[in-house]
Amino acid sequence: MSRGSPAVQRAERALTAKGTATRARIIHGAVELVRERGPANVGLDDIRAVTATSKSQLFHYFPDGKADLLLAVAAYEAEQVLADQQPMLGDLTTWEKWEAWRTRVVEKYDAQRRRCPLSALTAQLGLSNPATRTIVTGMYDRWHAQLADGVQALKDSGEIAPSVDAGRAATTILTTVCGGATLLQATDDLSYLETGLADVLDGLRRPEPTGSPR
Repeated sequence: MSRGSPAVQRAERALTAKGTATRARIIHGAVELVRERGPANVGLDDIRAVTATSKSQLFHYFPDGKADLLLAVAAYEAEQVLADQQPMLGDLTTWEKWEAWRTRVVEKYDAQRRRCPLSALTAQLGLSNPATRTIVTGMYDRWHAQLADGVQALKDSGEIAPSVDAGRAATTILTTVCGGATLLQATDDLSYLETGLADVLDGLRRPEPTGSPR
């Protein structure tokens, strides 16, 4: 779904296959620069240089210039945060699949470190722009919903206590991942994410104490 300005949305609908490829090339080049330098240190000339794009081409696809392009980068990074966790995130129906998801998350953040899409989206692109905030909020809502579906699947199969609130559990898991990722960016220490995620899932596994209220 397009999340840019109305002008960008109209341009996207009219793109040919070649135009779609050109626009994607510009976005990918901008993504790499923003991850490396931060948006404040990336100009349109920098993006044109790494993508071999003329000024007229860039403004054809992004009529409002850098503002439109950064929104496209934000939308790309939001999709990448979720795509990096697939197909595991979309099928958290057994403990084996939850463990595969946990392994995927830890491996991805370990490989990406300070160049992860979540950091670029939340720390670098920022939330001051309402359109960017909408993109970020939508990404978190979709992530939370898939985690909640996974917790509910464990409840339905009897693998965790029936009293577990799927929404609250998903909130705790999501907060743990994002907190661990933030600490990784700040300290370059993966153990915060590894330990936090292992502990939160172990807590979900723990059987309900005998005699606890239903």
